[in-house]
Amino acid sequence: MGKLEAEARRERNKRYLQDAVLGTIAVTGMLAVAMVAPNVLKILDGFGSRKKRIAEQSKRALTRLEARGHVAFEERNGMRFARITLEGRRVMHLQKQKAELAARTGKRWDTRYRVVIFDIPVKRKGLRDRLRRVMKECGFFQIQKSVWLHPHDCEELMALIKADLHVGKDVIYMIVESIENDVWIRQHFKLPARRE
Repeated sequence: MGKLEAEARRERNKRYLQDAVLGTIAVTGMLAVAMVAPNVLKILDGFGSRKKRIAEQSKRALTRLEARGHVAFEERNGMRFARITLEGRRVMHLQKQKAELAARTGKRWDTRYRVVIFDIPVKRKGLRDRLRRVMKECGFFQIQKSVWLHPHDCEELMALIKADLHVGKDVIYMIVESIENDVWIRQHFKLPARRE
């Protein structure tokens, strides 16, 4: 495995672990820090021989989650507890919406396209790039520079993304009945041909 692939795998595993830690705390609302690692190990059962390392990495993931504002620590009766914050709940909800959209992709198409267009000023280039990255992660297809498309309902996901990035009026969500010469789009999403 090349150096770049190894680094990408490490980053991916960090994200999985952070999601598992955040999910564990989200389920309970608050969890003793000492109990985070054993509960995360139950979620990440498929990690096999690396369980000891995961316990250590869980603590580091907690620190990263706190730095992002997704969890907060509290002291009670001499014990340290981690609790999920509103920001953490919002992130969990966004992840859930992404997963639901991915699950919908294989289902029956209602013959409508969901089109997202945006106009974010050049001075906010970093935000524009982040929005493009999120759209790609969610399975949208770029049909023009600032025009993205998905064949399934994703209105809730887009509302969350707009709130997360603070781009309300700069991003428009549309439901489109038809697009001319859409054969290449249907091929991309493996959608059935339109009936004439």
